[in-house]
Amino acid sequence: MPREKISQAARKRTLISDGAWGTFLQKKGLKPGECPELWCADRPADVVDIARSYIVAGADMIESNSFGGSSFKLEHYGLADRAAELSEAAARLSREAAGEDNWVIASLGPTGVAHLLIVEEVEEDELYQAFKTQAIAFEKGGADAVCIETMTSAEEACAAIRAVKENTGLEAIATFTFDRTQKGDYRTMMGLSPVAALQKAKEAGADIVGANCGNGIERMIEIVKEMRAHDADIPILVHANAGLPVQVNGEDTFPETPADMAGMAPALVAAGANIIGGCCGTTPGHISAMKEATK
Repeated sequence: MPREKISQAARKRTLISDGAWGTFLQKKGLKPGECPELWCADRPADVVDIARSYIVAGADMIESNSFGGSSFKLEHYGLADRAAELSEAAARLSREAAGEDNWVIASLGPTGVAHLLIVEEVEEDELYQAFKTQAIAFEKGGADAVCIETMTSAEEACAAIRAVKENTGLEAIATFTFDRTQKGDYRTMMGLSPVAALQKAKEAGADIVGANCGNGIERMIEIVKEMRAHDADIPILVHANAGLPVQVNGEDTFPETPADMAGMAPALVAAGANIIGGCCGTTPGHISAMKEATK
């Protein structure tokens, strides 16, 4: 029996997503300068173990180890020609961990060259083609949706959304990263407000919109309220950090405990979030606590 669409399920009940992947990979031995996505080919058991840990914690959906899997990003490692292979492997490993009762939302991060669109040193179609390669591979690997995340540029996000919707049967989730300005409002690095980001993503065909990274739950509540006031229907997904980073012995650490995040999770749902999970600094413990708090 086919799984229900995530956007449909999210309109009926609060869904729980997964947490951070990068920190987990580092704990398992990922070295600075090493390509995380290559682990999908070279260390698949470790990738499955990360994904499965979030399912065990109670997540309804898990991402994939493919955040930097575009040809643009892989080019730094001399792996641009393996974008399709590694993206398909990433989705397949998360599908193995998720089983048939949970969803896979394959992670698609920014290319790192969106700023070049402004000075016309890269064409939007180049981004589209890179995203198309990943989207098709994700579908082959068994994903249910593509989580287009950490976006700051409307043009890049919309190119990714169109690549998913025009070339696959997968749902498109688009989440943006916002910074709080000196005025107290929120903007992406490229100047998008939460409402503008929602509008652009929805026009491009996004099934779910939202925010990830850059903020803990407290600030995400404000962002979600702004989005929800503008659009009463579209499902909103939030992957919040475990608070704002603080320096400890020269390293960024994220201070919010599972109990801290769980304490704020109901308010995030009340603000209008349909799907909640974690980004930097979050662990299976955070996901389990948030699930319990939002039952």
